[in-house]
Amino acid sequence: MEEKVIIDAKGSNKTKDLVLTGLLTAFVFIATFINFQLPISIHGGLVHLGTPMLIITSVVFGAKKGAIAGAFGMGLFDLFGGWVAWAPFTFIIRGVMGWAIGTLANGKDRNGNNTLWNIVAIVVSGIWMIVGYYIAEAIIYGNWITPITSVPGDSMQIVLGILLGLPMITALKKTKIL
Repeated sequence: MEEKVIIDAKGSNKTKDLVLTGLLTAFVFIATFINFQLPISIHGGLVHLGTPMLIITSVVFGAKKGAIAGAFGMGLFDLFGGWVAWAPFTFIIRGVMGWAIGTLANGKDRNGNNTLWNIVAIVVSGIWMIVGYYIAEAIIYGNWITPITSVPGDSMQIVLGILLGLPMITALKKTKIL
């Protein structure tokens, strides 16, 4: 039986694209399980390696794959990791975060190669993430004060994303695999 390969107008393999997007989503999902919760936080404050993986995905592979990997990877983590109430919020917050990073880092022919723009993308999307989770926690728990305790953990994720993500991005960009 002959294998049918779907090629779009640009000549890219849709099956390969789908598999890559699925793998990136799985990497974000698995990396999010490598986590710890800050003891100062009442309800949230989860720090995990999913954020650096989302940053790497968004800068290296673009806004669309970043949005999908962030939304589904971390949304599924919430469903399977015991944070079910957070899943709809995470789906939106992390999807937009991945899209924003990919768009800013890869805009105007930067292709994720400009470190300053990569940092800007991470910081801007990080502010979105912090505000988004603050509002989500306030809605979930009906309190606008206690979400403040989650801000340090969310901020730490952005710092980890910069410290771990940027070197990995540079290394991946130098390989001939991509």
